Amino acid sequence: MTISIDVNDVEFTAIRSQGAGGQHVNKVSTAIHLRFDIRASALPDEAKEKLLAVSDSRISRDGVIVIKAQRFNSQDKNRADALARLQALVAQALRPVKPRKPTKPTRGAQLKRLAKKVQRGQTKLLRGRVVE
Repeated sequence: MTISIDVNDVEFTAIRSQGAGGQHVNKVSTAIHLRFDIRASALPDEAKEKLLAVSDSRISRDGVIVIKAQRFNSQDKNRADALARLQALVAQALRPVKPRKPTKPTRGAQLKRLAKKVQRGQTKLLRGRVVE
């Protein structure tokens, strides 16, 4: 399922970047704070439910995705990076879960485990009191 995100649903805020950078970084707001309200978005209801069910630190209790992009020195590049990360998060949440196929341990693995248990029991038996 391919879903495109409407740019009108996304709120961008320019903020100052963290970290070292000299005089320029203290004057220019190049980092981008992206806010995407899942419930108020134009996504289908099924996609909204799956996104809200995802356990991710970037999704608040109110159902708002907050992404901070400050990788680049350009505001435009950081905006594009934030949008790409939002798209990746949505795509990851909507990817169908592959069902697990139950498997049995091989006969050799079972025998090896039992042999190790017997060996361990013998080691512990030798730790007992010495009888004369």
